[in-house]
Amino acid sequence: MSSDHQPTQEPSDRENEFSFKAPGGISVQTDRTLLRANGQSERFLLVEVTAPTVAPDPSRARPPVNLAFVLDRSGSMSAAGKLDLAKVAVESALARLQAEDRFAVVVYDDRVDVVLEGSPASAEARRLAGERLARIDARGSTDLGTGWLTGCEQVAVGQSPDGVNRALLLTDGLANVGITDHDELVRHAAELRERGISTTTFGVGTDFDESLLQAMADAGGGHFTFIGSAVQIRDAIASEVGETLDVVARDVVVDITMPEAVRVEALTPFPTEQRGSRTAIRLGDLVSGQTIRIVLRLRFPLGGIGRDIGALVNVGDRDEVFRRSAPALAPVALVWQFDTSQANDTQRRDRHVDRAVAAIFAARAQQQAVALNRQGRFGEAAHAIDGVRRRIEGYAGSDPELQRLVAMLGTEAPSYAAAMPEMQRKQRHFMASAQARSRPQS
Repeated sequence: MSSDHQPTQEPSDRENEFSFKAPGGISVQTDRTLLRANGQSERFLLVEVTAPTVAPDPSRARPPVNLAFVLDRSGSMSAAGKLDLAKVAVESALARLQAEDRFAVVVYDDRVDVVLEGSPASAEARRLAGERLARIDARGSTDLGTGWLTGCEQVAVGQSPDGVNRALLLTDGLANVGITDHDELVRHAAELRERGISTTTFGVGTDFDESLLQAMADAGGGHFTFIGSAVQIRDAIASEVGETLDVVARDVVVDITMPEAVRVEALTPFPTEQRGSRTAIRLGDLVSGQTIRIVLRLRFPLGGIGRDIGALVNVGDRDEVFRRSAPALAPVALVWQFDTSQANDTQRRDRHVDRAVAAIFAARAQQQAVALNRQGRFGEAAHAIDGVRRRIEGYAGSDPELQRLVAMLGTEAPSYAAAMPEMQRKQRHFMASAQARSRPQS
């Protein structure tokens, strides 16, 4: 991945040389611990965060949820029964809510209708929502922005400081009425997240913009799901609602403190903010036992032989679940040392980190190749995949996992050299997206 990425010894899996694991949910590893004294060095840091595991307990009250279901009702949603299946999916999801939860239902085309205002999830409210949804038909264009923001307003009216407040946006088309600027929509998602309202998006079929829906979900602290077939709508919404009901840690943030001279770049696509010596990476909400993997690229300055340079890594959340876990998590310290070029070039490496870094670069290349293929830049698309394949091959050695990744990329690269069916582009984008965000791919 860089000119300083050329080991002369077979890498190692010995974690005691490269990593620190704190009990209860955080692991921090680096690919190498020595730095080149007479030249700049690039190192990778792998942080894995696991939410506390909470055993199922019917007597334990879970955090309440406050959801807005925002459904596209534009004319294209009539095809393949998409709107009807979405309505059934919402009704099924409502059946899982409890009296202390809240929900709203909004539908939109070029006009927005609030089917049911934000209400406690009583049996009567759920019944009324089902009756009103049954009368909704597909029509018109796609004012995605106003529909989604209306759903967020409904969430805000009954916002729970102790619960999960989220808008679930489902669409099969482009934002072609109202707010159509992607940056503006993403900015609104980030601002709403700051106010405690997250956004999850679902894209159905082949005519929506996956880059927009993914960016809105990333900025909004929720998830993006690609639904290739209308019959998958129910499972996709059920999975998201089920995960929302199982949240144990809200607004999880990884905080990394390093000297300002070290440049920190997050390779995993979580919202990141750097201020001076501190870098904050926002992971959103985590469910019981969920593990999120973060890969960072660190660029170190020159330094004198024997000098140390360190990092402090901490994880926290809005409700201090990690701090109150048993045993409580303490900040993790990791140290690198400047040494001679010979020592730098012959040091052992951590294969676990190499694999994580390779997977992230492969996922990034796949998403880039999808975009290039859509633009008709077929040679560049294939080159993007083959380029990362060759870089991984250069340090894969005999590692079977890295060799499998190299072989997969080699097989995949030629397919980008000609126009792909749009469904295949969507699927590959989503699989790479899920890989980069530690999400299930199906």
